[in-house]
Amino acid sequence: MPQIELIQRLLIALGIGLLIGAERERRKAERPAAVGVRSFTIASLLGAGSAMMPQLWMPGVAMISITALALISSWRRNASPDTGITTEIALVTTTLLGALSASVPLVAAALAVLVTIVLAARAPLHRFVDETVSAGELADVLLLAGATLVVLPLLPDRQMGPFGALNPHAIWLVVVVILAINAAGQVGSRMLGARLGVPLLGLASGFVSSSATIGAMGAWVRSNPGSLAAGTAAAILSTVATYVQMAMVIGVTDHRTFVATIGPVSGAALVALAAGGWFAAQAWRETPAEPPRFSRSFNLVMALLFAGVLAVMLVASAALRSWFGETGLLTAAAISGVLDVHAAVISVAAQVADGTMTPQHAVVPILTASSTSAAAKMLFSALAGTRPFAARVVPAQLLMISAAWAIALVI
Repeated sequence: MPQIELIQRLLIALGIGLLIGAERERRKAERPAAVGVRSFTIASLLGAGSAMMPQLWMPGVAMISITALALISSWRRNASPDTGITTEIALVTTTLLGALSASVPLVAAALAVLVTIVLAARAPLHRFVDETVSAGELADVLLLAGATLVVLPLLPDRQMGPFGALNPHAIWLVVVVILAINAAGQVGSRMLGARLGVPLLGLASGFVSSSATIGAMGAWVRSNPGSLAAGTAAAILSTVATYVQMAMVIGVTDHRTFVATIGPVSGAALVALAAGGWFAAQAWRETPAEPPRFSRSFNLVMALLFAGVLAVMLVASAALRSWFGETGLLTAAAISGVLDVHAAVISVAAQVADGTMTPQHAVVPILTASSTSAAAKMLFSALAGTRPFAARVVPAQLLMISAAWAIALVI
C-alpha cells in the first residue's frame, strides 16, 4: 500500500476515534466513565494498526483485548444507578471501525458518523420510545420490519404466474407500503392530531403509492367512522403527489412531452388539491381531537386483500392482451397504468425522446394511463373503505380525470 494512502487511512481512523470519543466525553459530565476521547481515539488507531499488520490474527487479539477492558470497566461501574453499557459497546465498535478503515475507509467513516448520531440522539430517542411510541405501535414496526426485511428479499423479482403477469416482489411491496402508512399514521395522528397529521400523511405517502394510500385510508376510515373527512382528505391529497411526481418524471425524460402534458396534468393536480383541501378543512372542523386508532390486524388483512385484488387485475389485463392481441400503445398504457402510472408515462415520453412519436401524440396515451390508474383507485376505495368514503373519493377522481381530458381537448 502506498505511504500516502496508508497515512490517509490512519487519519480516517484517527477521525473516527475523535468523533465518537468526543460525544462520549460529553456524556462523562452526566455519568462518570473510565473511557473518554483519548481511549476511543487509541482504540480506533489500535484497530487500524492491527488490521494493517501482516499477521492476520492481530485484529482478533486487539478486539479481545478491548472487549475485556470494556467488560472490566462495566464491572467497576456496577454500583452506579445507570448500569447501561453503551459506552463499552461504543468502544468495541470504535475498534472495529478503526480496523475497517484499513480496508474500506469511506464505509468506516460513514458508519462512524451514524454511530455518533445514534449516541448523540440518546435523549430524543429515549423520549420517543418511552413517551411517543406505544406497545401496539412497536408491534406495528416489528410487523413492518418482518414484511420488509424477511419476506420481501425472499420473493422473486421477476414476472411469473398466469400469462407472466405477476411480480411477487412488486406486489408484496404494496403490502409493505400499506403497513408503513398504517404505522406512520398511528404515530403521526397522535403527534399532530388526526385533523392535521392524517391529511399530511396522505400527501407524503402519495409519493410512494397513491393507490396503496387510498387503500390504507379506506381501511382506517372503516375502523374509525368518525374520521371520515380526515381519511378522505388524505386519500385525495395522495393523488396530488401522483400528478406532481408524474410531471417530474415526464420532465426528466423528455422536455417536449412535459410542455405538451403540463396543462392537463396541472389541471388534474389542482382539482385534487382543491378537493383535498376542502375535505381537510372539513376534517379540521369535524374530526375529534382524540387521536383515532389504526387497527393493526385489520390493516394487515386489508393490505393482503389489496395485493390480491391488484394481482387479479394484472392477470385479467394480461389475459385480455394475450387473447385479443396488442391493440397498440393505448392498450399498453392502460394496462401499465393499473400498477404503475409513472412507468407508463415514462415509456411514452421515452418514445417521444427517441423520435418515435410527436409530443402531441403522447398526450392521449399518458392520460389513458392516468385514467386507468384513477379507475383502480376508485375500485380500491370501494373495496377497502366504507360507502361514504367511496362516495367522496370516486367523484373526486372522476373530476380530476375529467379536468385533465377537458384541458387536453381545449389545448
